[in-house]
Amino acid sequence: MKKILAAIGSVVLINVSVNSQEPVKPGQPGFDVPHDSIPHGKIDTITYKSKTVDTLRRTLIYTPPGYSKKKKYPVLYLLHGIGGDEKEWLNGGKPQVILDNLYAQGKIEPMIVVMPNGRAMKNDRATGNIMAPDKVQAFATFEKDLLNDLIPFIEKKYPVFTDREHRAIAGLSMGGGQSLNFGLGNLDRFAWIGGFSSAPNTKPPQELVPDAAAAREKIKLLFISCGASDGLISFSKRTHDYLVQNNVPHIYFIEPGVHDFKVWKDGLFMFSQLIFKPVDVSTFSKYPVAGAPAPSNIRNAPYPQITADSRVIFNIKAPDAKKVQIDLGKKYDLIKDTAGLWKVTTDSISEGFHYYSLLIDGVAVADPASESFYGMGRMASGIEIPFSGGAYYALRNVPHGDIRIKRYFSRVTNSWRQFYIYTPPAYDSAVNTSYPVLYILHGGGEDERGWATQGKTDLILDNLIAAGKAKPMLVVMPDANIGAGGFNASGIESSLKLFQREMKESLVPFVEKNYRSLNNADNRAMAGLSLGGIHTLYTGINNTDMFSYLGVFSSGWIVPMMNDISDAQYSFLKNNTDKVNNSIKLFWISEGGKDDIAWKNGQIMLGKLDEMKIKYTYSEYPGGHTWPVWRNNLYNFAQLLFK
Repeated sequence: MKKILAAIGSVVLINVSVNSQEPVKPGQPGFDVPHDSIPHGKIDTITYKSKTVDTLRRTLIYTPPGYSKKKKYPVLYLLHGIGGDEKEWLNGGKPQVILDNLYAQGKIEPMIVVMPNGRAMKNDRATGNIMAPDKVQAFATFEKDLLNDLIPFIEKKYPVFTDREHRAIAGLSMGGGQSLNFGLGNLDRFAWIGGFSSAPNTKPPQELVPDAAAAREKIKLLFISCGASDGLISFSKRTHDYLVQNNVPHIYFIEPGVHDFKVWKDGLFMFSQLIFKPVDVSTFSKYPVAGAPAPSNIRNAPYPQITADSRVIFNIKAPDAKKVQIDLGKKYDLIKDTAGLWKVTTDSISEGFHYYSLLIDGVAVADPASESFYGMGRMASGIEIPFSGGAYYALRNVPHGDIRIKRYFSRVTNSWRQFYIYTPPAYDSAVNTSYPVLYILHGGGEDERGWATQGKTDLILDNLIAAGKAKPMLVVMPDANIGAGGFNASGIESSLKLFQREMKESLVPFVEKNYRSLNNADNRAMAGLSLGGIHTLYTGINNTDMFSYLGVFSSGWIVPMMNDISDAQYSFLKNNTDKVNNSIKLFWISEGGKDDIAWKNGQIMLGKLDEMKIKYTYSEYPGGHTWPVWRNNLYNFAQLLFK
């Protein structure tokens, strides 16, 4: 009975220990300073025979304080960067000092640390052109050297455990990429994996983690860290985003810093405290993410940055300005420091794409640090807040179609115009195949670029087609800015009529003459967001002999501005209910929830359609009148077309 109680007590203690874990913090001042009064480990240089390279190779090995051949130890393989060798960690990172101090504080498990040369070639010195193709290839070749030569040597020469649960791999920069590539690619060999500021050699996440279920089952700890201002952060970020989308537990730690040993020493300091012991997965989300550059920044621009809780940090140099603001739906006043830098951190911003403006002394301009997009009737800055549910428009390792720009002469406007068109994968090679066509329209203040850039149409269709969820199709994205209408009540109907003529007399005939399209109503769809939804209502309902599929996103006749137009259409629908219901295979209407500025008008329209018994499908996706909603609309609508 006492043994049973003791066993129960030990289980309780283990559970309490695991559940009471707090996130490991980066090193405080002095964490890498040697102390004479504590026990010290030992660093040796050893030589092993590499059959992979057909030469003798060197590696450094750290044995912990109190090392004994009578005990068994887990092993951490710690890898260097592209400009280093087996001594880079020793010279720049002081790993023995960091680990000695942690042992003295009882914060890490006794372990052996192997620091090899990750450049697997006969002359493995970091001399000459370190970026030469053969030297870069040698970092990939090291996987064979590590698995087939070095690990067997260590396990023969030293008293170490030989199972995956007692084997870890981590590294900095090029070594961080190696650690992710080798560790995630060999889950039967490594259970603990760390990438610090991982470099461009890091494989795409779809290749790193092709089987998310296996990763969730086998990985004890996956630790990814980087400096927020590191130019290579995108490689860590894309891996993190993919892991989030596929529910693979991991730590993502971003701290202020660049591509240097300050960040890498913190990586070793934190990672070493977590390995070879119980890990509380519930703490992973608590690791801080310092503001990381937004994915919508221009190349290498450190700001704006996005924090873990989706706040945005702006840092703008304007020493002569009197007042600087950011207009991100809400206006934020920036504060100027003595160096002429204006700074502010916003409230938490909803996920997805947002337009914003930089206001310099009251003048709205595009932020030179961000990509610009045509929206709000002018070129404006845009910022992409990472979205955990955005896997459907992620860049994946699938066949990709093309976005093409085509100019054509319109006899309706007597002018040259252009549209964007998505052609599905294999369009150029499948010369005997013709495709159905979706004509999709932007909103007010936008143009033909909207769906191609802000909307991520190509990625959405690529992923759907690859998954067999949507038929291969052409997607035509025209410029619906025609005439002087817009939302001007006096001119809106003339603009709607003019665009209807443009579709019927110019655009559709041009597409069907110049692209391999299926030219009948059953293979044509029309959709649009906001003002584009109104165009779809006007042109689509009045031309059911041309379009069998209609999609109306975040739209509806505007009350009372468009009452005359809507009343005429409701009258038409009432008198042609059977014809419309029989002709339209899918009438798909969606709104972005009650926060959508079109929601109320949409509900009024739905009530009218119900009265007339017009068949439609309604969908609601929360998010307001925004691109995240419309991307999701396209994702769902496209799956229903041409079937």
